[in-house]
Amino acid sequence: MATVHLRIGDLVWGKLGRYPPWPGKVVSPPKDLKKPRGKKCHFVKFFGTEDHAWIKVEQLKPYHPHKEEMIKINKGKRFQQAVDAVEDFLKKKEKQGGKEQPASSMEPISKRLKIVEEDTRSTSIQAADSTAINGSITPTDKRIGFLGLGLMGSGIVSNLLKMGHVVTVWNRTVEKCDLFIQEGARLGRTPAEVVSMCDITFSCVSDPKAARDLVLGPSGVLQGIRPGKCYVEMSTVDPGTITELSQVISSRGGRFLEAPVAGSQQVSNEGMLVILAAGDRTVYEDCSSCFQAMGKTSFFLGEVGNAARMMLILNMVQGSFMATIAEGLTLAQATGQSQHTFLDILSQGQMASTFVDQKCQNILQGNFKPDYYLKHIQKDLRLAISMGDTANHPTPMAAAANEVYKRAKALDQSDNDMSAVYRAYIH
Repeated sequence: MATVHLRIGDLVWGKLGRYPPWPGKVVSPPKDLKKPRGKKCHFVKFFGTEDHAWIKVEQLKPYHPHKEEMIKINKGKRFQQAVDAVEDFLKKKEKQGGKEQPASSMEPISKRLKIVEEDTRSTSIQAADSTAINGSITPTDKRIGFLGLGLMGSGIVSNLLKMGHVVTVWNRTVEKCDLFIQEGARLGRTPAEVVSMCDITFSCVSDPKAARDLVLGPSGVLQGIRPGKCYVEMSTVDPGTITELSQVISSRGGRFLEAPVAGSQQVSNEGMLVILAAGDRTVYEDCSSCFQAMGKTSFFLGEVGNAARMMLILNMVQGSFMATIAEGLTLAQATGQSQHTFLDILSQGQMASTFVDQKCQNILQGNFKPDYYLKHIQKDLRLAISMGDTANHPTPMAAAANEVYKRAKALDQSDNDMSAVYRAYIH
């Protein structure tokens, strides 16, 4: 972008991290936030988000002269909402005779509330620590390794590279590494080699067996672990598996963090995952720039196992909800009601969400390209039910949903999207 001369109050298009040019307003920075040394930049509050950041002048354009250009090249619901927010701001300003809005209406939200909940067990869970993306990201100087380039891992690695991280990749099917090598990644021949070459190594694979094999198998992670090396398990697995992996990594002097992610392939590609972390707090802090590159929010949940538990609960709810949506669509059809009308009504009510809209549209279009594998959500339901058994807590809704997914798997839907559970009701 060309260099421009701007003042406090000017509306601009600014390049915010991984996002396309985004509408914002030049504002006065908080008194305790110093301007980066040696950089010509302005402090910008972005519309439609909580994001605010110092942005280099060459990354800024005036809002009005470039409005049509930006609207043509940028798409998406969030982008449109941001543009609408600018227009609302301009209308209010016009009604006020061109006067500025009160400063409070544009001040960035720099702090999030933390809710402390006492744990009934002997060890307490720390308060959730939430870290939001804050625009520009300064990549860590640590060498990053990444094992597993599936639906989730591919998007994560892509965003790590875009944000300037030095990444070494490995995948069981080596051909999947080619695209990332072209984007600047380095190739590791084995998990052990990746871990030995890198300071922090992430893993994101399909299930507990794959996670164990990656660590304990031939040329596995354990053979490359040395004192001080960090290993971050991002796979969704059960607490028992996480505890085992933590213990074997720690036994070799390694530092361990679990960090499963909530989201889908699309969310991963967009760098908007929610990261649930637990274990070594210092590793969590060392991963700060990585988590900012791959996700919109990260939570630190205390001791090892807590993130696995929380992740399984979240996926249990999501899987059960998806099965219920499919059941509603098929019942509508069976009783002579329009499925499209059902979706229209649903999208206007309290359950309206991007998730509901996308999954229902997939079903109505017969498009079950995987965004989150059906076999994986069934695995998560199974693990959540087992966790409930261990805690002597009933999970009847999850158990019922699990049976529907098992039926869908029997109909060869395992490698389709989770929304393909719909087919269990029509066969």
